[in-house]
Amino acid sequence: MGYVTTSDGVDIFFKDWGTGQPIVFHHGWPLSADDWDTQMLFFLSKGYRVVAHDRRGHGRSSQVGTGHDMDHYAADTAAVVDHLGLTNAVHIGHSTGGGQVARYVARHGQGKVAKAVLIGAVPPLMLKTAANPGGLPIEVFDGFRAALAANRAQFYRDVPTGPFYGYNRPGAEAQEGVIANWWRQGMIGGAKAHYDGIKAFSETDFTEDLKAIDVPTLVMHGDDDQIVPIGASAHESIKLLKHGTLKVYPGLPHGMCTTHADIINADLLAFIQS
Repeated sequence: MGYVTTSDGVDIFFKDWGTGQPIVFHHGWPLSADDWDTQMLFFLSKGYRVVAHDRRGHGRSSQVGTGHDMDHYAADTAAVVDHLGLTNAVHIGHSTGGGQVARYVARHGQGKVAKAVLIGAVPPLMLKTAANPGGLPIEVFDGFRAALAANRAQFYRDVPTGPFYGYNRPGAEAQEGVIANWWRQGMIGGAKAHYDGIKAFSETDFTEDLKAIDVPTLVMHGDDDQIVPIGASAHESIKLLKHGTLKVYPGLPHGMCTTHADIINADLLAFIQS
């Protein structure tokens, strides 16, 4: 574990475990590299080198007031990759991290990326516009901003308790440890980064990034994802990818990497080894 300093002076925290082909994990909003612990331990046991970093303003990275946009997120990824000398890497992103993967691979990954995976990911565009009628209205994201600014601690308790892991569905059994870990990760990050990050994940258009990706890409999405609805995300992304494969998980939630890690890990391994 260590830090790399970006060209604009931001210290990015990263974990780097093991040897072998590298797998780089990109976390969702407003979490940290810790959200990938289950996957990192699994792939470490399979002989892979596993790397994850805290996005700027998140987790243990610098709580800077600027640069909370996808261009900077992708450039920060490139700084970590270059610092560690990673080649032939598989980049896996969840939610906002899926957008980060798309932009990084399209703009910085030439000759360094073997495969990509987008899980419950925000591309191509979350916001409803005239050209994207299936997206979510701006009022949804304005509501996120208002809740964060009013009482971030309570907001970060409500999200994992309800829609993120599908714990609000009939018969679901909420796990207090999972909820508390989500809250812990969110609260160690910076409020300014998280506030600005809402615009980054909701209003960034990844259409051209997806079109530019020329490596095999797996799109994984639960059809009961209440955070990033599948219709305007995975179903549209797969139309834009040159070498894309879509795998839909009936009934699974946004946080399926945690709630159904055994299923997700097995499918990730099969894709990487294929």
